[in-house]
Amino acid sequence: MTTPQHTIGSGFGYRSTVDDVLSGIDLSGKTAVVTGGGSGLGLATTRALARAGAQVLVPARRQAAAKEALDGIDGVGTDDLDLADLDSVRAFADRFLASGRTIDIMINNAGVMACPETRVGPGWEAQFATNHLGHFALVNRLWPAIAAGGGRVVAVSSGAHGMGMHWDDIHFAHGYDKWQAYGQAKAANVLFAVHLDALASKDGVRAFSVHPGSILTPLQRHLPKEDMIEAGWIDESGRPADPTFKTPEQGAATAVWAATSPRLAGMGGVYCEDGDIAGPAVEGGEGGVHAHATDPVQAARLWALSAELTGVDAFAAAR
Repeated sequence: MTTPQHTIGSGFGYRSTVDDVLSGIDLSGKTAVVTGGGSGLGLATTRALARAGAQVLVPARRQAAAKEALDGIDGVGTDDLDLADLDSVRAFADRFLASGRTIDIMINNAGVMACPETRVGPGWEAQFATNHLGHFALVNRLWPAIAAGGGRVVAVSSGAHGMGMHWDDIHFAHGYDKWQAYGQAKAANVLFAVHLDALASKDGVRAFSVHPGSILTPLQRHLPKEDMIEAGWIDESGRPADPTFKTPEQGAATAVWAATSPRLAGMGGVYCEDGDIAGPAVEGGEGGVHAHATDPVQAARLWALSAELTGVDAFAAAR
């Protein structure tokens, strides 16, 4: 059954933190995988899940840096993973499956934003390839462990999903715009969760997408300082200047809530923000999810395209 895309009165809000949403929740005996869990939102996510008792595995492109950032946190391990390299995705998934572990929580957190035009693999646009295709291949390759865990998959999206898909030029071969490419990748994250939930719910696995809000993290590494000053995000000294921005612990709260909240039992396929299921976006308003990003027809179209590009589809035999 499709979960309605409207708030459920969770009791959480814009300033809720990871500790707020995990209050009273014991994750002992649970295994979580958090991509990019060694910095920014991912680091806040990893710390929170580990504090609640979960065993957390952080696969990262810069494994040494992740290991250093996570040093001293009990119950956390690292591995090597480059989402822009499908061979790396396959190798990581093979190592994990060989360990015999199951996955209760899968958080697709890693990503890049507004980077200069970059091509990876067979010429794919890097933001779509890293933020979406890499995670698509990863979840499909890890599917036996995810299905056995019967847990949740959370795709970290953005309010930028409103820019939508560029179906006629997915890889921006005919003119690159860094923000349009980012928006497309974030729309793909939402559509991925919609279709994964439709396919996986029969196995007890539910999928969600989330908007963390505006937060200053290493995600902004490709943006010139002058641009962020002009946007009002930081001041001349580089300190945060926008009072509406969240802390990493506030920004990570919605992903952690979607991954663990008992209130979401039996639900899935929805876009969440501020610690609750989001309502529909309203023209001229703030927040909410745009209809094109939760359209099951577009979600199925993206899934088919992604399976064709990556050569991976754990559900192909079932359809």
